[in-house]
Amino acid sequence: MKQSIAAVLRNRSSQGKLLLLVTALSVRMFAQVPASHGASSSDQGLAATVQELQQQVGELKAAVAEMRSEAAQYRAETAQLRSELAAMHSPQPEPANQVELANAASNLETTSPSSATESGRQSQPLEKRVASLEESAQLLTGKLEDQYQTKVESASKYRVRLSGIVLMNLFSNRGTTDNMDIPSLVIGPNQGSGNFGATLRQSEIGLEAFGPKIAGARTSANLEADFAGGFADTWNGVNSGIFRLRIASARMDWDHTSLVVGQDDLFISPNSPTSFASLAVPAFNYAGNLWAWTPQVRVEHRFALSGSQNIAVQAGILDNLTGEFPASSYFRSPGPGEASAQPAYAVRTSWNSSLFGRPLVLGAAGYYSRQDWEFSHYSDGWAGLADWEIPLANRVSLSGEFYRGRAVGGIGGGVSRSVIFLGNPALPSTAVRSLDSRGGWTQLKLRATGKLEFNAGFGIDSPNSSEVRLAAGNEPYLGELFVRNVEGLVNFVYRPRSNLLFSTEFRHLESSQLYNINNSAQQVNLMMGVLF
Repeated sequence: MKQSIAAVLRNRSSQGKLLLLVTALSVRMFAQVPASHGASSSDQGLAATVQELQQQVGELKAAVAEMRSEAAQYRAETAQLRSELAAMHSPQPEPANQVELANAASNLETTSPSSATESGRQSQPLEKRVASLEESAQLLTGKLEDQYQTKVESASKYRVRLSGIVLMNLFSNRGTTDNMDIPSLVIGPNQGSGNFGATLRQSEIGLEAFGPKIAGARTSANLEADFAGGFADTWNGVNSGIFRLRIASARMDWDHTSLVVGQDDLFISPNSPTSFASLAVPAFNYAGNLWAWTPQVRVEHRFALSGSQNIAVQAGILDNLTGEFPASSYFRSPGPGEASAQPAYAVRTSWNSSLFGRPLVLGAAGYYSRQDWEFSHYSDGWAGLADWEIPLANRVSLSGEFYRGRAVGGIGGGVSRSVIFLGNPALPSTAVRSLDSRGGWTQLKLRATGKLEFNAGFGIDSPNSSEVRLAAGNEPYLGELFVRNVEGLVNFVYRPRSNLLFSTEFRHLESSQLYNINNSAQQVNLMMGVLF
């Protein structure tokens, strides 16, 4: 049905453009009448020109009337489509364009120079009538051009939206970090003059699909990916970031209840600091900000209170991750969490309101993960969390999170470590101990104007140092043993246009290991991003 309407509009728009071209040529002929002619010959030329224009406008009106007649035949068929589109975020462009085309035709009838000539031929100068004709022609041209706007098409009849960001990062570091471009840990002392580089691997691309109503629920799906999945084994491979899946989820949304299935954000930790220097991983990764893009199934329900307040409850099961690197780049083996033969469990409740026209959210959450570290060495991972988003004034807000838990390296706690091995992990006799840790972060945001904002934040993650010391001497098996990781940042984000941003950020990192080894690093990051 939509294809039929689109075909009609394309045919009519082509006819309209042809007639408009003839009209424009006629207007130019009128403008080129020599000023040296006599009064009578000039009047005759003008009269002939206006008569020709009136004839062409009549043909144009006839074409528009035919278009309106054919559009009326489809109104009954589009009624069902309109009811489906009403549930989506925005209407389908075809029905809206039909209305605009009809309005354009109505405006043409109202402001047509032929009508004006017939009603006021003697009262209006000829030049004004020609100017009115030219203005109406331009109006109809603009409406017809709307039919040629490029839209994202899908194999189904439902709407798909493409979005993303092309992000350029220029950065300069002092200190030795785990990642040159997106540092999370300091792994060595400050040596030499530092380093400088650039990357676009934090650029993102996303697709959002809007489906029909099923059992009274609005259906939708979301897909997000970036280029931070590693580096290609090729010449200058650092500039050829590997495509990486971040989010792939489907939703069913009723008025007060939602069902989410797929890989999505860690819903028990919904906040993250504002930083365009760290999009591949959220800012304060391993510094108090729990996060993971995790396969999950969750249910959300919202209880309405007085005014704009409500209480939301979320509960679900998640893929039981422990933060370990894959054993193979192709074949998948079960990790310690998956080897326990059960998922991880999570629940969160929040109170939602508004203050100074901004969201006010206070939340609390819990997490549990059963883990099997081989040789029947079981561990119980758990975490309790609190999160907040509080407007302090009209342009100032405070957000953050605090957690306390054990064996939560799979969701970014414990400076990436879930357990401590008290010996060689390959030996059945080696004891395994869950690592206790605590941490959190907070960020202050100042919205100076609608286009400019400033952010300052601090985060810390602190595993239990006495437990880490039990593993002293096992570094050949375990790698660096961190007892604390601290980050601080300040940045500004300037958006001169809705699709363009510039940002500058300074970040300080400090990581502490056993034996009083404390290393620090700094990064200055300049960013430019184009959103689409």
